[in-house]
Amino acid sequence: MSSKDLSIIIVDDLQFSRVVVKAALKKAGYNGVRMADSASEAITMIEQKAADVILADWMMPEMDGLELTQQIRQQDEEKGTYTAIILFTAHDGMDYLVEAFEQGVDDYLCKPPNPQELAARVNAAARIAALQNDLLETYRQLQVTIQNLEKLALVDSVTGAGNQPFFIKNLSAHLLQASTRQGGICLALIELRELDSIMVAHGQDIVDEILISHHRRLRRAVRPTDVIARLDNNIFGIIMHHTNMDDYKPAAIERVLTMINYRAYKTSAGNLPLTASIGVHYYRGDEAKISADEMLNSARKKLDEARLDSSKSIVY
Repeated sequence: MSSKDLSIIIVDDLQFSRVVVKAALKKAGYNGVRMADSASEAITMIEQKAADVILADWMMPEMDGLELTQQIRQQDEEKGTYTAIILFTAHDGMDYLVEAFEQGVDDYLCKPPNPQELAARVNAAARIAALQNDLLETYRQLQVTIQNLEKLALVDSVTGAGNQPFFIKNLSAHLLQASTRQGGICLALIELRELDSIMVAHGQDIVDEILISHHRRLRRAVRPTDVIARLDNNIFGIIMHHTNMDDYKPAAIERVLTMINYRAYKTSAGNLPLTASIGVHYYRGDEAKISADEMLNSARKKLDEARLDSSKSIVY
């Protein structure tokens, strides 16, 4: 950042001191200089336009330089920015300087400041602010990247449905809500029986076409608020939350089965009929609390029972 682009605020209750410092900075090539006669005015200026460097007198009425520093650091934290702060001081004791640095001051200058030293210190402070702001921006971009990756990590890449981590996260949240508010949770696990043989006969591309269509059918068969996810290669899960425990009806699961069985799946290899096995576990909020894994295991056992018995499509 060039000296012309630098935003500087001089804060001093003495007009003469403000004018002298501004003249020295202007001579050194710093043009973006504003002046405030109090710390409160400086804070207002920063809110209107951010500053790269603050030059403030330590001793001021109402709010001194250290109090101003604390206010600026609070604003920086809220906005995710960094402002370099230099205090002018008549103190020459080490204890004062240690206190200033502990409060977040970046540098100090004895009054009256030497013009050449003033320009050099301002330049160094501007570099500190620029480096800190670059790091903060990099951190923000990294957070966005992490959020995007987390979002991708919760989505099945083939179907666009949620994946198992997504499903477990939602199931845990629904179970907590159900146990707290005496609601009910229906967990259904659905497996297409013929998918393995279709894989052998037609390959992964055809299987993927079926899985995509299967997800769409499931989505149409349930309520918009119900959660659907692909757990394993051939198992989808559905979470149905009922605010009233007695609202659950097996007909909701039977509707899902009908949606799967009523017509063949259209694929590049032709129309392929499939049937489903469904395992269902229902949790009532007035029962003892269970974990998402425990509920999932219970539903899996029922799915295994439905899979092994060809006469049963649904096991509750």
